[in-house]
Amino acid sequence: MDLLKLLPAVQMYLRSTPLPGISEWDFCAPFDVQPLAQGEYNLNYVIRQGRRRWVLRVNIGSQIQRDDQIVYEYNALRLLERTGVTPRPYTVDDSRAVLPYGVLAMEYLSGGALDYRSDIEDAARLFACIHSVPIGGGNPLIRETRPLTMTYEECSRLLPVYLNSGLADPNLRDYLTDVLAWAAEARHREAYFLADPWPCIINTEVNSGNFIANRKTGKLYLVDWEKPLHGDPSQDLSHFCAPMTTLWKTDYRMTSEDKTHFIDVYQATMADPHLRDTIVERVRLRDPFNYLRGISWSAMAWITYQTGDHAVKNADTFRKVTSYLDLIFLRTMFDAYLTS
Repeated sequence: MDLLKLLPAVQMYLRSTPLPGISEWDFCAPFDVQPLAQGEYNLNYVIRQGRRRWVLRVNIGSQIQRDDQIVYEYNALRLLERTGVTPRPYTVDDSRAVLPYGVLAMEYLSGGALDYRSDIEDAARLFACIHSVPIGGGNPLIRETRPLTMTYEECSRLLPVYLNSGLADPNLRDYLTDVLAWAAEARHREAYFLADPWPCIINTEVNSGNFIANRKTGKLYLVDWEKPLHGDPSQDLSHFCAPMTTLWKTDYRMTSEDKTHFIDVYQATMADPHLRDTIVERVRLRDPFNYLRGISWSAMAWITYQTGDHAVKNADTFRKVTSYLDLIFLRTMFDAYLTS
């Protein structure tokens, strides 16, 4: 499924479906639908009617194995409305009466791509804002109860798709098997997080393509919320700085000095003194598990793209995950852990 193939069905959906959560929307009046962005699990369209623009997000899969994936994302955006750095959700429809998929209508935010060379400080302040949103224990988000074990278990589901495939490179298979075995032992270090929890809303998918930078207003937004958790803030900070994240849509790899500066700005913005004092150690413990998660997903996707098991196929994504499956690249991330 891709944006253009689903476009006629989206147009039919909009012509036949009242959307009361969107003020001034008149499904009987002329409107225009254009493809906006295609992810691995969602197709996004921009809807124009008069001067009004908004986004219709069509969910076609779930990384968290939830049938109510689109409702889960809507609820997360409702929690985040007060921040002003995420899109406002208008309405959600998981009836699948016209479209066979759940859909979410939300605010359209204009702007360009995040630039790691100029936007690191704004990103640090954005994360501090999101991580400071107070939410109670009864919130609808999945709780990250065992941060390192949860990541290890996810990798243990994803990585065997590559390890057990005849398409796998034998040298990569051996190396990744060693890394996964290291993670099985090292996950006991999550005792640090269990003894000193600091739960907040975390995005968990902070690739540069999920940000929108409005250069006119100087505002930075985080717009993709398909896999949020109630967990430790180190997840977002570590993922944002990881090589596979920065290289996903750019040619930029963060230096140690860049990462230190990013964390420094986050600490300076964060009001909670205990988090300021502990965030460096939290990120240090999280880093190798986030690296492994990125490689596990990439290795899985590299196989499923070729076997026809991937719901949405993006040529740029396939080229990127292929570039990650390089033994020299992997050694720059994991050798220090395997030999320590």
